[in-house]
Amino acid sequence: MYNPIDHQSLEADLKLPWLVVGIMLVMLVTYLVICFTLGNELQEPLPEITRVKIRTALYIVAILSFPMTNLLRNIQLKLNQTMPLTRSTYQAEAKKRYLLTVIVSMTLMESIGAFGFVLFMLGDGKNNLIIFTLLSALGMFLYRPKLEEYSRIVDLLANKTRG
Repeated sequence: MYNPIDHQSLEADLKLPWLVVGIMLVMLVTYLVICFTLGNELQEPLPEITRVKIRTALYIVAILSFPMTNLLRNIQLKLNQTMPLTRSTYQAEAKKRYLLTVIVSMTLMESIGAFGFVLFMLGDGKNNLIIFTLLSALGMFLYRPKLEEYSRIVDLLANKTRG
């Protein structure tokens, strides 16, 4: 028989996805700490024209990453709701599927922060490091784990087991 999952149980299931977000944010802060403390010692400057080309390419990739991540996330969320069950309990399946969705989204957004770190190491200034880090943090905020998304997956999978 179908038993609605309580709110606390759903929130508890989101602890691991939030841990993933926390780890990614710590990595962003680590980039900043490394660059601001060790700074010039780590840089191996490239010629300005080369850096401009690389910077331009990375900005284009970063800008395109947002709609692509959104599209990929929406596809994953839909698949989370519609793919056949492979585990014995629908909540365990939903938890696994949603965690994968969060990991993919956070990894794509984390890579934007890494672009700033790479540019800094290639001799670019701290401004681009900060801009890419903030873009990455914005993406992590936009694609953070959401209780309503997870709850919808659990509900739809629970209905599949009933029907």
